[in-house]
Amino acid sequence: MAAKLLLMLAICRWIVTVGLMLDPTELLLLGVEERLSVDPLDLESASLDFGGLHRAEPWAVLHPASAQDVAWLVKAAYESSHGFTVSARGHGHSINGQAMTTNGVVIQMSSGSGERRRLGIGRPVAPRVYEKFMYVDVWGGELWIDVLRSTLEYGLAPKSWTDYLYLSVGGTLSNAGISGQAFNHGPQISNVYELDVVTGKGELLTCSEEENSDLFHAVLGGLGQFGIITRARIALEPAPQMVRWIRVLYSNFSTFTHDQEYLISLHGQSDSQKFDYVEGFAIVDEGLINNWRSSFFSPRNPVKISSIDAKGNGGVLYCLEVTRNYGGLDADTIDEEVDALLTKLNFIPNTVFTTDLPYVDFLDRVHKAELTLRSKGLWDVPHPWLNLFVPKSRIADFDRGVFKGILGSKNRTSGPILIYPMNKNKWDEKTSAVTPEEDVFYLVALLRSALDNGDETQTLDYLSDQNRRILRFCDDAGINVKQYLPYYTTQQQWRDHFGHKWAQFYQRKLEFDPRHILATGQRIFKPSFNPTSASW
Repeated sequence: MAAKLLLMLAICRWIVTVGLMLDPTELLLLGVEERLSVDPLDLESASLDFGGLHRAEPWAVLHPASAQDVAWLVKAAYESSHGFTVSARGHGHSINGQAMTTNGVVIQMSSGSGERRRLGIGRPVAPRVYEKFMYVDVWGGELWIDVLRSTLEYGLAPKSWTDYLYLSVGGTLSNAGISGQAFNHGPQISNVYELDVVTGKGELLTCSEEENSDLFHAVLGGLGQFGIITRARIALEPAPQMVRWIRVLYSNFSTFTHDQEYLISLHGQSDSQKFDYVEGFAIVDEGLINNWRSSFFSPRNPVKISSIDAKGNGGVLYCLEVTRNYGGLDADTIDEEVDALLTKLNFIPNTVFTTDLPYVDFLDRVHKAELTLRSKGLWDVPHPWLNLFVPKSRIADFDRGVFKGILGSKNRTSGPILIYPMNKNKWDEKTSAVTPEEDVFYLVALLRSALDNGDETQTLDYLSDQNRRILRFCDDAGINVKQYLPYYTTQQQWRDHFGHKWAQFYQRKLEFDPRHILATGQRIFKPSFNPTSASW
């Protein structure tokens, strides 16, 4: 009774203060009032995200105990006389407020154990592994690290990953989910067999390639516009025991990209004739070299990275990062197989840096860096990240204009700058995800943090301006980049982003979320029930 009264009072206050026309009983008729929170701590958490660039003002936060809870809330919004928006939030790792909403309710899909204990709510559903069929069913709010832990109990693991595992399944599948395995297995959205989805009408539907296939393809890479993923069936493979993790350096960009492209061309070869993971990054300043080295290499390593001369190449070095999984009988041949692959590459001599570690430790490598940054107070800072897909044919132009131009060697970089290629034929064109129209394209990810350390080049304003300059350079140079984890402020920009997919994207929105209730933080569609209430 107390929870109902508190919620009623809160809704009445919102109606008075923001002038909304909403019957307060509409939310109380759901039967989920015990899980619908107006606690200031919940509201504060849901009003922010990892990017730290935007702020929202949600009415309430739902901690669902089941998919039915999600369906009930969305159905209430859809059938409401005046409507309200609903946004699903996983681990809150979005950058530009994509999982936030103002004048609506946030569904906290990845509530921690402490929050659930406080509310008296159990875990919606634990991962269920099907060994015989090599897949696992998981809750949409499950974190990938927990999916990994569950499947490893059976000696299995998902095929495709993100670099950071503390992300929700529904969150990454709503974008694509990429890492160094994507050249071989495709993104995470190419490794899903089936989904349960709550549409913008409040319908709970199962979908796959064979059943409700249009919804299935719409939701994968669909930026949360068509439904909320409550269950995903994910493909598995036998989990390796160990990883040989290798980094080599280049001073010539053309040689670097040539070798990367050669390695991803081996995706059809047997396991012994290819690497399992191919990534890379640009090193544009000396400070990043030292930080990068200390996070990976042994102090006993005889080569000093900082002594490598990159002045003749605009002061920029490039690192190729690859891995080979092994275990059991493979351990006897790993050295020979890795050496055979490395002999075909043209990196700087004597810059091979190698370490061996358990498979889990490699996959969870970024979390260790997170703990270090948290201990120094450098994690909860603004993150003006920029992620771009760049066509292979223009990656050299991008290097000259951005790595050696806009970024240059005079700026200190407050985060990694990833660059690695992927094969387009590993992406399903029927999904909503958008990539350049070339057989090979690159991810370039500027994963920088804004720091208040007295260095102007690391301030939020400076980094945000650099991002705008990079996008303007690409536009002026005719480099048809596509944003990954996209952020635009006008529908025309979204039309340009989706290109030939826009008409289908628009029609799917009309079919599955006709009132534009879901994921309004993406700023693609304004709510149809009251456009003036939108916060953007």
